[in-house]
Amino acid sequence: MTKKIEITNNIRTLRFFANEMTQQELAEKAGVSRQTIIAVEAGKYSPSLELAFRIAEAFGVQIGEVFSYQSKGEGT
Repeated sequence: MTKKIEITNNIRTLRFFANEMTQQELAEKAGVSRQTIIAVEAGKYSPSLELAFRIAEAFGVQIGEVFSYQSKGEGT
């Protein structure tokens, strides 16, 4: 059995501390639609590695400050 990985993010908090950056502003900086940012922020969509780095770059932080993961369940 493989472990399930739960990916979480701090996008909402980072937007707040970035002068309350809007989802639209972040989308423009990352080169995606606002709907994509909404889905990623809500945890309904896991971004590609490239997009994850672009989001981190938009905030001027390392990727680990935006995204984190946790293993869940039994593993091999």
